[in-house]
Amino acid sequence: MKRRTAREKALQALFQIEIGKADVQESMENVLDGMEKDEYFDFLVTGTTGNMETIDQTITSHLENWKLERLAAIDRNLLRLAVFEMTFSEDVPVNVIMDEAIEIAKTFGDDQSPKFVNAVLSKVKDESSK
Repeated sequence: MKRRTAREKALQALFQIEIGKADVQESMENVLDGMEKDEYFDFLVTGTTGNMETIDQTITSHLENWKLERLAAIDRNLLRLAVFEMTFSEDVPVNVIMDEAIEIAKTFGDDQSPKFVNAVLSKVKDESSK
């Protein structure tokens, strides 16, 4: 499985977990729909769900005039996924993670999603590079 596919499937799983209140393993199986489970996909989903409180605090501290719970569910979960990857994935450059998140936002989000995701992730990146 390519990393882009792993990220897209992870986003779908996170969405199911949040919106459908699905179990983590169950949602992973649902989105894979018979595909073989991928190590990076597993890392993204279990890592994001396992660090949700810290990730949400990071995102919240970079939102201006928005509350995390008011964000579109796709944007919120895409930000969670990207912030997790930016924080815990040592072998992927931050710019690659940001570019991937923006491209996925173009596919799954609305017209404003790519700009919004870029703005929040840029703030996260700027703070982490200090």
